[in-house]
Amino acid sequence: MNSYGSFPGARPRRLRTTPAMRRMVAETRLHPADLILPAFVREGITEPVPIGAMPGVVQHTRDTLRKAAVEALEAGVSGIMLFGVPEDARKDAAGTAGTDPDGILQVAIRDVRAEVGDDLVIMSDLCLDEFTDHGHCGVLDAEGRVDNDATLERYAEMAQVQADAGVHVVGPSGMMDGQVGVVRDALDTIGKEDVAILAYTAKYSSAFYGPFREAVGSSLEGDRKTYQQDPANLRESMRELALDLEEGADMVMVKPAGPYLDVLAKVAATVDVPVAAYQISGEYAMVEAAAEKGWIDRDKAILESLTGIRRAGAQMILTYWATEVAQKLARGV
Repeated sequence: MNSYGSFPGARPRRLRTTPAMRRMVAETRLHPADLILPAFVREGITEPVPIGAMPGVVQHTRDTLRKAAVEALEAGVSGIMLFGVPEDARKDAAGTAGTDPDGILQVAIRDVRAEVGDDLVIMSDLCLDEFTDHGHCGVLDAEGRVDNDATLERYAEMAQVQADAGVHVVGPSGMMDGQVGVVRDALDTIGKEDVAILAYTAKYSSAFYGPFREAVGSSLEGDRKTYQQDPANLRESMRELALDLEEGADMVMVKPAGPYLDVLAKVAATVDVPVAAYQISGEYAMVEAAAEKGWIDRDKAILESLTGIRRAGAQMILTYWATEVAQKLARGV
């Protein structure tokens, strides 16, 4: 006993004394079902192609994508988000490979659906940037600007071919005004009322997308600041949220995750629909690079970053570590 008697009377450290105690009182828990695996499938390759800026992540062949989907399912991951990478010769100004029923993304959806059925939630990126020769998320007008309403027509067609291929959830990610409502109408028109929409509600114009552009072979020159959100703004996200919900979004998402935990927390506190967050390529690359240098403990940093996203309110986290982390969680690591 010190000279102050029983001071301090409140000792929060009592609940941190042992691993068992800390586990018992933990307020936030990660579970494999919280995780969604983003995956890239590339047209015209016979072996997976490593992505230099994302160690451990590849552009899949159709065969290896099917195997990755099964591995994710067996690990307890809830979903897989598919991105198609067409051959360069297939890219054009309108991104027509994205609406071709035999385009790489639609083929991949069918492949994965045939492999895992309804046991894994199959999601698809609904955007044109992978398929346009200019790299923007929509079609351009005569002055080279992204034409919002003309792009919505392409998104409607894209949603329909993805739904016909067997997707469970579409993810309109281009940040066009009105995209959720147009996609919902397009799906309902062809009798695909059961296909859900994961709205990219707050998608910021971020410096952390760099490695992703390598992953999808982006042809982008310039930036996307006229349609993706300004990193300085929060109220704008809440306006986007209200619009997406009004237009029929089934789930909403904040992207990136780590630099925008305040946005995520406010969205999660506001809505009564499931909330997702996307731990993007740059977030992944930073941890992997620092760990490779020996500057941080890789496994602890991964779990800490994901726990922080979960604590901020995300019920679902898209992360390139999804399968690895799910396997470790299942083992109690």
